[in-house]
Amino acid sequence: MSSEEKSAWVLLVVSIAGYATYAAIVAVQAASVPLLETAWVTTMLWTIGGGIVGGIVFTIIAGMFSPKDAGKKDQRDREITRFGDSVGQSFVVIGAVTALILAMVEAPYFWIANAVYLAFVLSAFLGSIARVIAYRRGLPTW
Repeated sequence: MSSEEKSAWVLLVVSIAGYATYAAIVAVQAASVPLLETAWVTTMLWTIGGGIVGGIVFTIIAGMFSPKDAGKKDQRDREITRFGDSVGQSFVVIGAVTALILAMVEAPYFWIANAVYLAFVLSAFLGSIARVIAYRRGLPTW
């Protein structure tokens, strides 16, 4: 398994773990106070920061198990990364449009921020899924 494929797996796991942590903490808080009054901002910032740090740390750890492959990219790796990024970026656009619509209808900040956060998570998750599948089965020939 190449270091790029390991990075895709790390991003896949970290993105889901971070969002699940955020959702669980907010859900627990929402049991005692209304959803819009939870400490969602602080929770979101900590889980995003934790996801970034976790992704870096786990990528380094994964690289330690195959130091000869660390940092090496060939043409196939670049094409798979580009493919995964293309798949993932579509969800960033969907999230931006959703946030724009929510802002236009003057939705609470909670819903706007959560739409953007979910879009970033889906972008990372689905982009990583696309990369892992491309490593396992090859790039699609459209």
